[in-house]
Amino acid sequence: MKKIGVAILGLGVVGGGTYRILENRREFFKRTQGLDITVESVLEPNAARLAELGVPAEKAVSNIAEAVCDPDVSVIVECIGGVEAARDYVLGALHAGKTVVTSNKELIAKYWSELERTAKAHNAGLYFEASCVGGVPIVRTLLDGVQANEIDCLMGIINGTTNYILTEMTEKGVSYEVALEAAKSLGYAESDPSADVDGYDAAYKLSILASLAFHTKVPLSKVFREGIGSVSEEDIADGKALGYRLKLLAVGKRSAEGIEVRVHPAFVRGDHPLASVDGCFNAVFLTGDAVGDVMLYGRGAGSLPTASAIVSDIVYAATHGEHRYSTFRNTAAPEKDVKFAADFKSAYYLRLTVCDEPGVLAKIASVLGKYNISIIELIQRQAGEGKCTLVLITHETHERSALNAVAKLNATDYAKVESLLRVAL
Repeated sequence: MKKIGVAILGLGVVGGGTYRILENRREFFKRTQGLDITVESVLEPNAARLAELGVPAEKAVSNIAEAVCDPDVSVIVECIGGVEAARDYVLGALHAGKTVVTSNKELIAKYWSELERTAKAHNAGLYFEASCVGGVPIVRTLLDGVQANEIDCLMGIINGTTNYILTEMTEKGVSYEVALEAAKSLGYAESDPSADVDGYDAAYKLSILASLAFHTKVPLSKVFREGIGSVSEEDIADGKALGYRLKLLAVGKRSAEGIEVRVHPAFVRGDHPLASVDGCFNAVFLTGDAVGDVMLYGRGAGSLPTASAIVSDIVYAATHGEHRYSTFRNTAAPEKDVKFAADFKSAYYLRLTVCDEPGVLAKIASVLGKYNISIIELIQRQAGEGKCTLVLITHETHERSALNAVAKLNATDYAKVESLLRVAL
């Protein structure tokens, strides 16, 4: 029976879950996979955490060198988070010929090319299923499940914190601030939630997933990013009345105009499968030219779901004779012939406060028409003396056209655009 020795760096939420699975299911892996997987060492400075998990004293190491130099260790699991220290640890392990499994999406998004180059040079594996969408096997699907397809579109809800917040706002009608505090109280949001609510976490994941889906490097710098901090309960209620639900959406598309990658709040039609993905759950919707539409759904974070993905990578590496690397030339910058579409196309939701007088709607339609923007749906309601609120859903248009139309309307004396949000038709 093949023996696999593992060292775990960091016993936080994910590292602790990984330790539990490996310890509790050793016999299961022997029976089902023909592997004897043992945790040989752990790097964790918190003695209380070691005791909580029941880690034997002889397995605790005080520095990365002890784990990397151990001849019984063939796989290093990195769960310490952050970038600089993690990068040094992972590079050290790869230089030593150890396979690395990581859940660190920021590390992969920023240093993937360097890490993979080092892994190849030392015949080591680099696996990161757990970096994207927790326990949902999206990386493995893109690498090993849909190879027959050209993927034209990847769209998903890939951050559980923001999805929980937006679900609370939708279902309970509460403000962003109230929903955020609820997320913090349940442990779904950090005390500093900016990585999630400002869209950074989703942008890291989209950079990785779009690269895999489109077989070309999609750097983080090419990802358009907008968070959910300015979303109001009024916008969510208006969208809901029109049959839409608001999500922090990650979108990757490939067309003749180039590759577009963007993370931002967007309304999704109520009959779209992504509309029913609520709470801290995640989902990714793929469109391939052969398979058509595919959606993967599950828990996007958490101790055991993410640890499940890590253990999956350990088993995959141990049961495959050759390591699997990128299907494209993985450099820091994209290939010169790859085009990126900055001026993407979308439908739009606009909420305006306008003067309640004859002819105003015609003036607004005229401004929109100058930028080739047409209206699909409209709601009008009173908003106080001499004012009313207009809510519009437009047909698809270019982002630049939408922004220019908003600027033009805001320069008038009869209309002010209160909100502009994208719509996934």
